[in-house]
Amino acid sequence: MDIFTINTLNHQPMKKLLSSLPINLDLGLLLIRLIIGILMACYGYQKLTHFEDTAAYFNEVNFLGMTGKVPLVLTIFAEFFCSLLLIAGLLSRLSLIPLLICMGYIVVVMDKMEIYTSGDHGVEIGHAFLYFVIYLALFFTGPGRYSVDAAVLKK
Repeated sequence: MDIFTINTLNHQPMKKLLSSLPINLDLGLLLIRLIIGILMACYGYQKLTHFEDTAAYFNEVNFLGMTGKVPLVLTIFAEFFCSLLLIAGLLSRLSLIPLLICMGYIVVVMDKMEIYTSGDHGVEIGHAFLYFVIYLALFFTGPGRYSVDAAVLKK
């Protein structure tokens, strides 16, 4: 090999880093699904294990005319059970619909469209808004190749 060939081989990793093409899209989608799913499932699990305590807070929540335990059960379904489906990549787009509705409701009604606020460390973005945007992106991209959906629907 001459010097030109060796030099050309060394620039391949740099070309990948500067490229707009994905290095491994499916692995990236898996990581996003796992991380966002686990974080949201923790919220739902907390509500599930402290159901009665959380129900007192939900008496103030009015979701489509329902108050009390009904909105709490719907929230637990979305945050915990739909997150578990998302982690597995099973019925991914269907499981994202309740999650999108839940986070959308929090952003619009509970947070009154305050997407960002001034905090101690500068501007802080609302968690529900971030979850909503990530869920929306996953809805459009799908779960990726490393999912139960992909394994079941494999042709």
